[in-house]
Amino acid sequence: MGIGAAFVMFAVVWFMLLLIILPLRIKSQSETGNIVKGTPSSAPDDPMLKKKFMWVTILTFPTWGIICGIIISGIITVDMFDIYNGIKN
Repeated sequence: MGIGAAFVMFAVVWFMLLLIILPLRIKSQSETGNIVKGTPSSAPDDPMLKKKFMWVTILTFPTWGIICGIIISGIITVDMFDIYNGIKN
């Protein structure tokens, strides 16, 4: 695995974790009673983006390390994902 592939893997893992963590602990404006004029009542009142970005980054490092370790060790290889079952040209 090259350095470019490692950076791409980090970005993929970071965005996957972000999409998992974003909807957690969201309270809508209707739940808090603080509805801003011009927004739907289902909009989040305080999405806590800075805190969630920090947690996503903290959780990404060990997850990325485990995935990179598995790839580098050869436990999972590209040959295991042969979707054409060895069809030759």
